[in-house]
Amino acid sequence: MRGVGMRQVWTGYRVPAAVAVALGAVLAGCSSSMFTTPASTLTSFFASASTTATGTNAAGAPAEFECPSVGIRAGASTLSVTANPSDESAMNLRYQVGIGQTARECKLNGPTLTMRIGIQGRVILGPAGEPGQIELPLRLAVVHEGPEPKTIFTKLNRVPVTIPPGDSNIQFTTIEEELSFPMPRAGIIDEYMIYVGFDPQGFREPPKKRPERAPPKRRPPA
Repeated sequence: MRGVGMRQVWTGYRVPAAVAVALGAVLAGCSSSMFTTPASTLTSFFASASTTATGTNAAGAPAEFECPSVGIRAGASTLSVTANPSDESAMNLRYQVGIGQTARECKLNGPTLTMRIGIQGRVILGPAGEPGQIELPLRLAVVHEGPEPKTIFTKLNRVPVTIPPGDSNIQFTTIEEELSFPMPRAGIIDEYMIYVGFDPQGFREPPKKRPERAPPKRRPPA
């Protein structure tokens, strides 16, 4: 079963029952419009999105194979954030967000496979929400599926989303430009899967600091 090996990548998260009940009607009413944006809208971000990978292998010979599929991690397709973690009432909800569509593109360059992954979803403000910028903890993971699934690579992105005044229901799109990992031996790539989903624990992880550039060296006076 796909996804079994991801238990250590994502931590469990329980959506407050009161919030789920209160938003049930809203999400049901939006479901037909939330995630039915034509695929062309998302794939337009790719110059020529294709499920068939191209490039050259380590020996320099042309290579063509099926690009690994992208799946939404079970239990991580939605995320609800409250103003007060100890209050699970519907009136305490800041926002709820869900993933709708994904797209992918692959390119092989010698021993390295690089993927571009597009993710599209929607944010709905709750009673305690307000306009402004939020960050969505979105995790991507490369998994070698099988009897004992193995996580090859995992990455946490903080996706910034701006909610404009007067708009409580907005769509967001993000693209991971370079998800790279070593190309496995022939035939094994068919067993690879890319998982995406929200990881609430990402709120607790401090953002990675960019390395500071060393000051330029001063030339000695002539």
